[in-house]
Amino acid sequence: MESKRVLIIEDEKSISDIIKFNLTKEGFEAIAAYDGQDGLNKALSLMPDLILLDVMLPIMDGFAVCKKVREKSMVPIIMLTAKEEELDKVLGLELGADDYMTKPFGMRELIARIKANIRRADFISTAKSEPSNIQEFGNLAIDMNRYEVRKDETPLELTLREFELLKYLAEREDKVFSREQLLEEVWGYEYYGDIRTVDVTVRRLREKLEDDSSNPKYIMTKRGIGYYFRRP
Repeated sequence: MESKRVLIIEDEKSISDIIKFNLTKEGFEAIAAYDGQDGLNKALSLMPDLILLDVMLPIMDGFAVCKKVREKSMVPIIMLTAKEEELDKVLGLELGADDYMTKPFGMRELIARIKANIRRADFISTAKSEPSNIQEFGNLAIDMNRYEVRKDETPLELTLREFELLKYLAEREDKVFSREQLLEEVWGYEYYGDIRTVDVTVRRLREKLEDDSSNPKYIMTKRGIGYYFRRP
């Protein structure tokens, strides 16, 4: 089986080298970039299966790289953030990152996250050949098998995590889930993120799905509890 390609965009060479060594040992093809511009160029030209993206980078920071990559590709992106920079995590998710790791991190957990995100991306790629299973909700059409969403016949570009959250809620109409439940069920693999990850993903989904994200008609909030999906 062809080895999966991981692009490491990290300016601290010592950290990059450790990650690269461990990924190679696990059978991955690991490629390094040490500044944002080089990382962006490699992300768009080498078509990696996953990107590890540090926030603090020379020339172009990780947020700018994430935004540029998302304009061209839905490749899974795991952002690497400093422990004290909580806002970095939120902004990274807002820009379309799939996941984040806080430095310092354990190599076993990092590799588990990488494998889980690549598995999800592979699943979607395979699902594209599945028979359609389209369910309609107002002006939304969700193909539950092919991971595709259309609004008024216009395709929507959702990240893997956004689609998984939408699918999970839509398949369980009117059932309210707490943020903790959604983290466990949708993010899974012993996810150690905080509940703001769910809030950010919901906000991004609303911006794409809703005519007025401040007055949603699909993904609803149950104050003090969590979120649920409502058929208009």
